[in-house]
Amino acid sequence: MKLLYTAILSLFLSVPAFAQKTDRPGSKDKAVIEHFKNDYKRKNYKKFSGNIVIKDNLIQFDDKVIFYDKSDKITKLLLQEGLIYPQLLTEFQIDKFENEDSDRTQKRFAKLQKNWKNAFEVNNIKFSNASELAFLSTDETVRRFRIYCKDPKFPNIMVYYIELTNKNATKNTSLEDFIKNGKVTHIYQRTE
Repeated sequence: MKLLYTAILSLFLSVPAFAQKTDRPGSKDKAVIEHFKNDYKRKNYKKFSGNIVIKDNLIQFDDKVIFYDKSDKITKLLLQEGLIYPQLLTEFQIDKFENEDSDRTQKRFAKLQKNWKNAFEVNNIKFSNASELAFLSTDETVRRFRIYCKDPKFPNIMVYYIELTNKNATKNTSLEDFIKNGKVTHIYQRTE
């Protein structure tokens, strides 16, 4: 009888360990969800039209470089297709600085400086751990991705949230085909 009670108790306590786990957004993801609900503005960013050179673990866009982890297939596809590139991220940073209304004094001071836009130059960054965020994608023609970015100019890791839109996509479209035929329609950046 003791053995039966032990077996039942063991089985009862082990059931939650075998239950299906769901991917729930964490506290950091909740801020991103709020951003996409409240501050979302769709834009159409252009693909890179210059010269793309792929070498070992880096991709060169004209004279700018992005390093990436070779095992990260999502990042590699995004870079190879020219969807994400340093010049785009530089323009995004400048646009973000000009449109934020947080510190007017800092803006005036920056604009008094010669070549103030050079401070936002993106080059020699490293992308890693790209992942698709299924809980943020509500439509089969839109997919959202998170990419971690290490910039040697900053001590913290930055996270880029990239939205791709592929008007011809269906539920069955593979990730590779989606990225190859997609275009960037939104960028959001946070620091970790």
